Amino acid sequence: MKSHASTLLAEVRTFRQNHPDVRYVDLIALDIPGHFYGKRYPIEMLEKVAAGSPLKLPQNAVLLGVQGGLFKIGDYCFNDGDPDANRRLVPGTLKPVSWESQPLGQMLITSDGTEAPIEFEPREVLAKVLERLQHKGIHPVVAFELEFYLFDKKLDNGLPQFARDLLSDDADDQPNLHIERLSRFSEVLDDMAQTAKDQGIDITVITAEIGPGQFEINFGHLDDGMRAADWAALFCRSTRGVALKHGYRASFMAKPYLQYPGSGMHVHVSLYDGAGNNLLAAHQQQPLRHAVAGCLELLPHCMPIFSPNHNAFRRLGGTVNAATRASWGFEDRDACVRIPESDPRNLRIEHRLASADANPYLVLAAILVGLEHGLEARREPIAPLNEDRSSGSDFPLEMLDAVRAMQHHAVLRDKLGAEFVEVYCENKRQDHLAFQQEIHAREYRWFL
Repeated sequence: MKSHASTLLAEVRTFRQNHPDVRYVDLIALDIPGHFYGKRYPIEMLEKVAAGSPLKLPQNAVLLGVQGGLFKIGDYCFNDGDPDANRRLVPGTLKPVSWESQPLGQMLITSDGTEAPIEFEPREVLAKVLERLQHKGIHPVVAFELEFYLFDKKLDNGLPQFARDLLSDDADDQPNLHIERLSRFSEVLDDMAQTAKDQGIDITVITAEIGPGQFEINFGHLDDGMRAADWAALFCRSTRGVALKHGYRASFMAKPYLQYPGSGMHVHVSLYDGAGNNLLAAHQQQPLRHAVAGCLELLPHCMPIFSPNHNAFRRLGGTVNAATRASWGFEDRDACVRIPESDPRNLRIEHRLASADANPYLVLAAILVGLEHGLEARREPIAPLNEDRSSGSDFPLEMLDAVRAMQHHAVLRDKLGAEFVEVYCENKRQDHLAFQQEIHAREYRWFL
């Protein structure tokens, strides 16, 4: 503990030396819906925390709904006295915030690794999965890809407007994958990429996607799954901030336009043993087939994680490369689980189903549990789409059905934690019901 504290203390003191104008640091963590919560600490107090002073926040901050409200979930929130829970600083995450109007820092915090971690905290859920895999000699290598839209900063009666660049007063009319769109929005995209790099995130490829003002940014592969999920979470925060600075809104909303493709979170995962051998490539790639079968078997029961809100279910089907059935294929972007072409050393799956606004810690945890389950069960998968275009199994396409499919599933309760599954499912059910408690104008047009 002393060496850990000295490392953190050195990190804080180095930061203060390099950024003497920073007076406050945001200590942040991701809640169940995928929003950051936390506290803004004076830099002097942060140094005390790094030296060992306690850091406590309300336990139930993790349980907040999409709109920040509290739901009655078991005894949480209303019958537990709203207790504090210990958090710790995550080493290596203290970075400057460049998109605010005044100098600021930020640092990740978590209950993972404390004496009493919060069982339903997303980072803790992933930590348990990674720890179990490590004990089994399985070491994931992970890379995220995130799609997002740029909108005009001003909404039109609450509706998003197309992003406009300096060359045009009209909507972004460049074709998908057109390199000129990257040039026309280069100022904001370059700032997003550099800001992410300043946060320690390895940004690689930037692509203009199919939708107007839609882009995708890829991250480097990491042999630390937790850090890979940290990158995805932090990238969303910095990208929104940079966009506002440039007069845009950046949104990871799954389906902002019905007529254009939604935004997804694609996750590449390969598995290695302690000697660095690719486990999926052994025995003529038979473990790969088993892992795919496990992912597809659990996928219908993980839909509240992959599609965490009403809008995310709108993204599934009806547009390019968005499946409505659990499927797989080699070099096939219509599949939920795609096997990119690669040499045996880099053989991996690309899980393509999750929406861009899903919680990256939980998405990765669910994918890894699917792979783990498949390697243990050793079942053959259904036919790939390359052999049968109709191959696939159904999964829920509505939140309440999805929650019912997840809540009592034995494998998920065992491998993700029964307490987490209960809390998460009830959070999603309550959020969905709260969303329904508003009559929209279309209902009056149709039924008045």
